[in-house]
This record gives sequence, structure tokens and C-alpha cells, in this order.
Amino acid sequence: MKIMIMGERGAIRHFHSFPPSHTFPKASTMGFQTLKLPAFPASSTSRLMVLPPTKTPSLTSLHPCVRTHRPPSRLLVRAFSLPSVEFDHPPSTIAGEEKVVKPQWKASIDFKWIRDNKDLVASNIQNRKSGANLELVLQLYDKMLNLQKEVEQLRAERNMVANKMKGKLEPSERQKLIEEGKNLKEGLVSLEENLLKLTDQLQQEAQCIPNTTHPDVPIGGEDCSIIRKMVGSPREFSFPVKDHLELGKQLDIFDFDAAAEVSGSKFYYLKNAAVTLELGLINWTLSEVMKRGFTPLITPEIVRSTVVEKCGFQPRGENTQVYSIEGSDQCLIGTAEIPVGGIHMDSILSESSLPLKYVAYSHCFRTEAGAAGAATRGLYRVHQFSKVEMFIFCRPEESESYHEELIRIEEDLFSSLGLHFKTLDMASADLGAPAYRKFDVEAWMPGLGRYGEISSASNCTDYQSRRLGIRYRPQEQVPSTLKKGKGNLAPTQFVHTLNATACAVPRMMVCLLENYQQEDGSVIIPEPLRPFMGGLDRISPASA
Repeated sequence: MKIMIMGERGAIRHFHSFPPSHTFPKASTMGFQTLKLPAFPASSTSRLMVLPPTKTPSLTSLHPCVRTHRPPSRLLVRAFSLPSVEFDHPPSTIAGEEKVVKPQWKASIDFKWIRDNKDLVASNIQNRKSGANLELVLQLYDKMLNLQKEVEQLRAERNMVANKMKGKLEPSERQKLIEEGKNLKEGLVSLEENLLKLTDQLQQEAQCIPNTTHPDVPIGGEDCSIIRKMVGSPREFSFPVKDHLELGKQLDIFDFDAAAEVSGSKFYYLKNAAVTLELGLINWTLSEVMKRGFTPLITPEIVRSTVVEKCGFQPRGENTQVYSIEGSDQCLIGTAEIPVGGIHMDSILSESSLPLKYVAYSHCFRTEAGAAGAATRGLYRVHQFSKVEMFIFCRPEESESYHEELIRIEEDLFSSLGLHFKTLDMASADLGAPAYRKFDVEAWMPGLGRYGEISSASNCTDYQSRRLGIRYRPQEQVPSTLKKGKGNLAPTQFVHTLNATACAVPRMMVCLLENYQQEDGSVIIPEPLRPFMGGLDRISPASA
């Protein structure tokens, strides 16, 4: 087996609720780029190979804070909820079609709306620092329309020839029509092949366009993000503060050195009370979120790369955060958002079933390409970790209220653990491609001497559902004078999807160890966690 860390391809593909040509994750955000893993032949000798990542420039260095007029995003969202363009006559299957490079999947995109609102789309792309090529999309769309007209004209001429041949004809005249029909058929095959290639290219380029942006999102880089809420204040210590690495060593609760020998850098062993703490955090979080009506899930941790792409992440390319399995179409997940997002893929849900609320536990795997420095030491940035993720499928008109509900749940959880934190409304250039709006939670970590991201909550509107093919059918009253039937059904609509981190275990451990450390080297366990840790109220050094 060999594991290769591949780079990211630049854009994030799709829109209506768009991702960019290159994602703009804070290394710490849950809206990450993607990870690439290799496939493992059963009979071959395993070998681990890590390619050095290219360091990615920060978003703030790319995009200064600018307060600009915001495009009417609600109009954008409404427009991107229109049905996708369909051809009256889909291209015929032709010999040699396997040579045409086709997208593995197609998002539902309203190309006409993009053309009619190109200024709004261009402004959104610029504000999000996306690499999407709008001009190319528009050029390809115009070419496709013109070519489609040529195809339709040739089909009409071929049909005329076919109709003429139904009557009584002289042999010479019939032969002439046969030759004419043959030439028309050959020309049509060539045009249809070109149309197929063109539509595939158009689809690929259009899927790079990021989601639209909420009108209240601040325009600019990460430094332009706005504080929505500040909870608590930093704890004052009467003794020298230790970071979680020093505390962990003294408490004998994790081992980075042994893990580095076994797996490489940014891996770790949890030991003794840290194991109990991780399991306690997971079970407490699941219990609290389930009380709020969420269905618990344990998800697959290997998924198809197409599902990763449909959720708005890139499994291959420079600086990808995704481990891809070489020789297969599968990847390790970087967040449970991906398998939960795919659970209803290619489905039409009943309106009465919405909202669907899930809370999912999984391990997560990220390359953390480009991450370096003291701020990433220890548990703060690792390749493998446990996480509890919330995910909601809902009607479009309800997504903003559920976004508020998700951030409220996060704030309640962290407040009950006694953490000092702030909630941020993230700026446009810091949004990952799928996010219409994103709130981050950053908690005070005294050992690190700074705030660190511990959670995020994103409203992805219909960006993911258009790619995953998840719709619902609104319930409409059928007039009593009409018979109930398929023809009377309301047209389907795309659901909106939202995701939020309830507990990213390593960073929660950093917060708890550093904020609850005592002068004697012990660490107090917050009261809500104690019933989930066998009543343990303090982690003490072995010599204590």
C-alpha cells in the first residue's frame, strides 16, 4: 500500500449554491479542501509515501478587506432554484463516444439564469476569491446554443428526406435521396459528437462556480469577519500556564513520539484518562444533540470520490485535504458531512419527512497540506481524529432559521462546559465553495495563548442537493373536482442542507486541558462530562 497526498485542482465545482475553483478553507475549518488516498493491491508489499505539500498563501494576503456593495443574494438563490436546462433532443449515442471526456456526474445548473445575471455572478465570484471562469462558461453556453440549433436544423432536413422517400419515386430520384440522407446522417453524427463534448465541457466549468452569498456576509478576507457573540472571559491563572502538550506528557495521557514512529507526524496515541475523556465527550455530545430531535448515525469512513466532489470538496489536486485510495474511486472522509450528505442521494423526499436532522459520529482524515508552525503543534492539527457532526435537510424557506438553531446548539454545548469563546460571521473570501453563510466558533486556549477554531456551522442552501440530486415534493391540495394522479403532483424542489460541528474531539481536549489545569498539574473535569466518564472529576499526574 502506498499513500500519496495529492494536490487540489483549484476550483470547487458547481453552484446555485456554489463552490470555487479553489476552496478557501482556514486550515482549521470543517469546510476543508480534499484528501487523496491510493488503492492497495492485496498481494503487494505496503509502502507509505508522502509527497511534500505546497504551502498555500493565506486568504488575507490574497484579498484585502473591502466593503463593497453586496449583490442581491436572495435573487441569486431564487434564480439558482430554477430547473436546469434540458435539451429537447439529447445527443445520440455515437461510435467512439468512449473517447469523449465526460463529467462523472452533473449538477443541476440554470445556465440561462447565469447568462442573464452575469454581473451578479461575477461579483459573487470576485468577493469569494473563486477561480471560476465565468467568461468561459458564458462562451461555452453560447456555442452550445448555436450548435444545438444546427443539430435541430439538420434533424429537420433529415426528416424531410425520410418523408419524401415514403412516396412513389423514380429509382434515380430515390437514389439521390438515399445519398442525401446518408450525408445528412454523417453530418448529424459529427455535430452531435461535438455537442456532447461541448456540453460536458460547459458542465465541468460551470460546476466550478461557488455558491451564492448571504447579503449580510462581510466582504473581504478572514480579518473582515464579524464577531456575532462573545461568551465568558479568559480565566486568570495564579501560576505559569502550561500548554496541552506539556500537560499531556505529565499526565501520561497521549504519546506523539511513538505515533510518529508508527504512522508519521501529526498522529498520536491517546492513553489512560484521555481515552475516557474522548469517549465521554462523544457520548455526552450525542446525548445532548439527540435531546434536540436529531437521529444518531455512525457513518462509513470510506466514500466514493464522486460523493466527495458533490459535497463541494476536491479529492485530487494541489493542497488537497483528502486522502484518496489509489487505483480506486474511493476516499477517506474528512468530515461526516460527506457520508451524511450522500445518505439521500438521488432521492425525492416527501415534504412531511422534512426536516431530517442527523447527528453523526465518525473518524475524520485530513492531509493538512500546507499547515505548519507552532500554532499547529500537538492535538490542534492532526491527520486523524474523532468528530460529532450535525446535518440537516430542510425546505428552502427554513434553512436560515435552522442555521441559527445549529449555532445556538453549538453555543449551548460549549457554554455548558464553561469555555470562553466567540462566534464569528465569516467573511466572503473565507467561505468554502458550498457555504452560503458560515459561522465559526473560536475558543480561548490559554496554553497556546490565542483563540482557536473549535466548530463551524454552514448553510449550504441547495448547492449540495443540486449536485447530490436530493429533492422533495411539496404537498399541494388537489382541487376536489380533479382526480388525484401523477399529472396533478407538485413539481419537485431541491432541499437545503446545513452542517455544523458539535464536537471535534482533539480541539475540545486542548480547550479542556488548558482551561481547567490546576497548579498541582491536575486537570478538573467539567461537571456535565463526569457521568460519561465513570464519575471521574479530575485527571491527576501518576505521582499525585
